[in-house]
Amino acid sequence: MAPPDLIEQIAERVEHLLLRHEELQRTNELLTAQVQQLKADNEQLRSRLNAARARVDALIEKLPVNGARTS
Repeated sequence: MAPPDLIEQIAERVEHLLLRHEELQRTNELLTAQVQQLKADNEQLRSRLNAARARVDALIEKLPVNGARTS
């Protein structure tokens, strides 16, 4: 049978690993939430960009062709 000191060391290491695992799980959850928020922000910005692009295209269509003036 293993000496009590060795068992105690193993128990401490296991406890440390369990704490570290929990910490990493929490960190992973936070990072996953951040990624989801960034994806949502990116989609919103992409939508705004497309809307702005459409407005610019509409304005370009209204420009006179070949320097012709409209009154």
